[in-house]
Amino acid sequence: MQKNLSFVIPIHNEEATLKLLFEKIKIVMSQTGIDSYEIIFIDDGSRDSSWREIADLATQNRQLIKAIKMRRNFGKSAALSAGFRNAAGRIIFTLDADLQDDPAEIPKFLDHLELGFDLVSGWRKQRNDPLSKTLPS
Repeated sequence: MQKNLSFVIPIHNEEATLKLLFEKIKIVMSQTGIDSYEIIFIDDGSRDSSWREIADLATQNRQLIKAIKMRRNFGKSAALSAGFRNAAGRIIFTLDADLQDDPAEIPKFLDHLELGFDLVSGWRKQRNDPLSKTLPS
C-alpha cells in the first residue's frame, strides 16, 4: 500500500532526541488528519544507543516505522539515499534528528504542496547549533 508521506530521518549519535522527535511527528500528523505516513530512521553508524532506541520504537510501532542500520558511518547523503530507496510515500520529507527541524512546521510545507508546488524547501534563520557544528562551517 502506498503511503502519502514518508519522513526520511538520518541518525548519527542522536539517542537523546529520537523518542521526542517521534512523538512530535505523531502529534503533528494527528493534527493534520493524515494517517497514511511512515517514518524511516536510518542509523548512519552511530556509536551511542541510537540503534537500540530506533529498534525499540520500530518494535512498538511496526505500522509507522522502518528502521535501517548502516554498518558504519557513510555520511548524511548516503543515509538519505538509503531512506529514499526505502520510502513508499508519494511525498518525502527529510528531517534532521537533532530537533533543529521542528515537526510543528510540517503543516506549512503541506500547505505549499497543496498550492501545486512540486518541491518545498525550508531554512531556519535561527538555529541552535553547538559550536562544534558552526565552527567548521
